[in-house]
Amino acid sequence: MLELSGITKRFGSLLANDDISLRLGRGEVLALLGENGAGKTTLMNILFGHYTADAGEVRAFGAALPPGKPRAAIDAGIGMVHQHFTLAANLTVLDNVMLGTEKLTRLASDRRAGAARLVAVSERFGLSVDPHARVGDLSVGERQRVEICKSLYRDAKVLILDEPTAVLTAPEAERLFATLKTMAAGGLSLIFISHKLGEVMAAASRVVVLRGGKVVAERRTAETSRAELAELMVGRRVARPTREAQMPGEVRLAAREVDVVEGGRRRLEGVSFEVRSGEILGIIGVSGNGQSALGALASGLLRPAAGRIEVDGVAVPAPTPRGFVARGIGRVPEDRHAEGVVGELAVWENAVMERLADPAVCRHGLMREGAARSFAARLIERFDIRGASPGTRTRLLSGGNMQKLILGRNLAGNPRVLVVNQPTRGLDEGAIAAVHGEILAARKAGTAVLLISEDLDEVLALADRVQAIVKGRLSAPLAAGGLDAQRLGLMIAGLWEEGIHAA
Repeated sequence: MLELSGITKRFGSLLANDDISLRLGRGEVLALLGENGAGKTTLMNILFGHYTADAGEVRAFGAALPPGKPRAAIDAGIGMVHQHFTLAANLTVLDNVMLGTEKLTRLASDRRAGAARLVAVSERFGLSVDPHARVGDLSVGERQRVEICKSLYRDAKVLILDEPTAVLTAPEAERLFATLKTMAAGGLSLIFISHKLGEVMAAASRVVVLRGGKVVAERRTAETSRAELAELMVGRRVARPTREAQMPGEVRLAAREVDVVEGGRRRLEGVSFEVRSGEILGIIGVSGNGQSALGALASGLLRPAAGRIEVDGVAVPAPTPRGFVARGIGRVPEDRHAEGVVGELAVWENAVMERLADPAVCRHGLMREGAARSFAARLIERFDIRGASPGTRTRLLSGGNMQKLILGRNLAGNPRVLVVNQPTRGLDEGAIAAVHGEILAARKAGTAVLLISEDLDEVLALADRVQAIVKGRLSAPLAAGGLDAQRLGLMIAGLWEEGIHAA
């Protein structure tokens, strides 16, 4: 179905793909594994025509694909679900899905038939979407569903999925892969990039491992293990850090019966929580239930329509991002590309973006570039931000290294509160272990951490107390020590048991 031969790609001095060859058979499910920055997405973008290889050839169904032409790939029956969304936020879901599927010579678009087809596709694959919703109003998880439906709508024969389940819950991911395996049995060929070794073992028949832009291993899933694949990915054994028991201190950040209204819609209702010094409060839930609004509220980006926010026991009547930063509240946003960094700016500029009130880097309104570059260099070394120098354009960093930059610039200021929203989404095992280690180190140093995550295992591993968010409302907090994945699954389904003692 597909054959890549000798693919090589450079970005300046960076060799992203180094003489890579692989083949995909009919009805095969192939997993592409590797650390963040190993060259996986670059390779798939060459296959789909977004990038042009410096050397090598791509053949689809026996015919050479013209380089750098996504339309040729689409016409050949290749679909791609991108890790970072390629959606027009100002258009509806239906507009995004139908875009490019009808001839320009048509006098009018058949939107009724398109909507019916989209609904049928979304129901068939268990990916609920509203055809008439504006994409800009959707959560990250909902946008991912639109991306998946967009490819499935076009009847692709080969489907490339770049981190397709990064924002799906475990049941949603299981349903998706069960469906894809059924489709593979019917002749559809799949390549998917994933850092979740469990789903690779469950869904793929074969695994190709990239490291440093090269193919370093190929395994049949029936003949390997999660431990071996993790070690092949990073070139060493990976062990995630564990949470140690410690007594929390005083309440640093609290919400008291807060309502949030945004765009005329109630996003949060009667929300209450407390985060104490030296503890991690985990917020778990299915994407689209108010996590984005909760993270914005805790960062000063949204103001309560009712209730109040307290910092160190003092009510903040009109929260602002500047005011929260000044009070020692750090923020790792849900979407690192859209909200965490400015991709066209250099690493050093992004490193000091939330430190402009610090006279060490900005004095009398003038940036002290030398000091800012030195600060960025220290961040790069301390947080192992690979492939970066202070002058590197930030968009060239892999997702994991971009996340380390955002986390590092916050932790360098020893924040009193750290709000982290989906901190390891799309990261490999090595990067996950590094990020978890930094979050736990901040907790040990006395930082109050508000962890918002859809990853049940992550919340169980890091959190001291847990609350579930369902339709903008929070459950009572429970001690994490008495919880397991099954219990969390019931909580995020809204089954909050009566008579449970809050922690």
